[in-house]
Amino acid sequence: MALDTLLIATKNPGKFSEISEVWGGLQIKLLSLADMGLQDEVEEHGVTHEENAILKARYFFKKTGLPTLGEDSGIYVDAFPDALGVQTRRWGGLDKATDEEWIKYFLEQMKDVPDEKRGAKFVCFAALIFDKASAKKPAIFSGETRGIITKNLEAPLKHGIPISSCFKPEGFDKVYAALTAEEKNRVSHRGKAMYAVKNFLTTILTI
Repeated sequence: MALDTLLIATKNPGKFSEISEVWGGLQIKLLSLADMGLQDEVEEHGVTHEENAILKARYFFKKTGLPTLGEDSGIYVDAFPDALGVQTRRWGGLDKATDEEWIKYFLEQMKDVPDEKRGAKFVCFAALIFDKASAKKPAIFSGETRGIITKNLEAPLKHGIPISSCFKPEGFDKVYAALTAEEKNRVSHRGKAMYAVKNFLTTILTI
């Protein structure tokens, strides 16, 4: 199978950067929606991350005809079991907020949460469509990482992924944003999902 270009269905520069960092060694050109000049907003009405990832992949595959990877992720905080998740960025009606506004609201909500309730997990699902046949049943990949929410930001904000500055994964004494790219991609929810995609592509591209 030949695959030389893959569209990553995101306008989020932080997510695109993290995904690109995993792709070393594969001779595949990655394009973002910004590279394609696409400003379309896909209504993320899925009730799961998997459904939203598929919605994005199908929409942009149909629009561009390019092999497309859709991704959807979110955080689940022990203190707020019925919030966040697929609504993470839209929590509190802040879907149009800046990273600074969103993380300020998030930390304010977490302000009085005791240590034993500050546990959380990040979840990522990715859907890959590379032809019309796979558009009917995309290949699905996922990753999950547990950790804790720190009381304050412990690293400068990274554009598009503000929680990475206050999420400390299990087994590490630094938040996501303070880890090296290699460290984060090995331990993070998105890194785990993207390595699974990479391994899959490595297999099918040799067939």
